[in-house]
Amino acid sequence: MKVLSKPYGEIEVDERQKVRFPSGLFGFEGLREFVLLDATQQPFYWLQSIEEPSVAFVLIDPLLFRPDYSPDAEPEELAEIGIASPDDLLVLAIVTITESQKGMTANLQGPLLLNRRARLGRQSISADPRWGTRHAILEELALARQGAC
Repeated sequence: MKVLSKPYGEIEVDERQKVRFPSGLFGFEGLREFVLLDATQQPFYWLQSIEEPSVAFVLIDPLLFRPDYSPDAEPEELAEIGIASPDDLLVLAIVTITESQKGMTANLQGPLLLNRRARLGRQSISADPRWGTRHAILEELALARQGAC
């Protein structure tokens, strides 16, 4: 299928890249159909709205820079998108990129929970005080690497 995307213009995508958010995303409740795209710069992804080409989010796997991260999702939230096994769950965080890429942050308080198999998603809110809306990705990545040595 063809999709008009913010980062790449019109592109051909596989149906398997579609993700439906039955409740939309916070602030974008009316948009429910998205495609998950690999970004040209790894380890990032794009979540592109099918319904509104100007709406796209940069995403990252939070475990890459916070190996201790857990979204602390409620069982009802997981059931809502049909998560039956941990293998079905993909957790991604929305990234905010500043003019200086060094200042890019990730929202770990409002992760996206995706069912890989059913291609359903929802945004969750973590009550864990460790997870805020602006985690400095590069700083935390450096700290995670120091801890691994």
